[in-house]
Parts: sequence; structure tokens; C-alpha cells
Amino acid sequence: MSAVDTRSISRDSLLLLAEVSAGEGTPVRVKVRNLSAGGMMAEGDIHPQRGAKLDINLRNIGWIDGTVAWTQDDRFGIAFDQEIDPKLVRAPGPAKGEDGYETPRYLRPAVDDSRFAGGPRRKI
Repeated sequence: MSAVDTRSISRDSLLLLAEVSAGEGTPVRVKVRNLSAGGMMAEGDIHPQRGAKLDINLRNIGWIDGTVAWTQDDRFGIAFDQEIDPKLVRAPGPAKGEDGYETPRYLRPAVDDSRFAGGPRRKI
């Protein structure tokens, strides 16, 4: 599939964090700007060469392999070696401690504030 053909593939615009590693190197956190079944655009303090092999750790999926397809300033595109389900990455992750991720505050259940209802109000 040529680069022109891949531009028509559906991709999700989003902002989440992932880890990227070049082989045995220490993983670097990057921002995932968009994601599709076949690849992603990332931004971060890593400047890989086009064609470099990378390992990518995506939430709810784990480590996958990919190849740098393009680079521009702090952004770069990665073509995954195998397709993924991008909806899994968007799904809420496990609670902190299971895989090291914490569920974002906006996805946590609201606090039960019924204990404060009807009580006297204090001036602060």
C-alpha cells in the first residue's frame, strides 16, 4: 500500500500517552496525536530516523512493534507491524497498580455526597 493509499484509512484524533523504545533502550513517553489500526502519529522528545524499528506500549494493548514511516520536527509517524483495534486503546484502562495506569479522574465514579445533604453549613 503506498503512502497516498494509507491517507484514506480511518484514524482517531486523540491525545493520550504511550511509551516508545528503540530496542533495548529506556522507554520514552510520547503523546499519541492520532491512531488507526495500522499506525499512529506521536509527538515527543525522541527523534527517530525514518525506517527505524520501534517498540510501542499502548494502553490496554501492551507492547507492539512498528517502523518509523516519517518524521517532522517533534512529530513522527509509526506504521505498526500488525493491525490493532484502536477502540481498545481509547477504552478506560485498568485501575492503577494492575498495569501501572491510573483511571483518569473524569472516568471515575462520582463521590457519594449524600452524607453532606441536609447538614448545617459552615462559613469558611
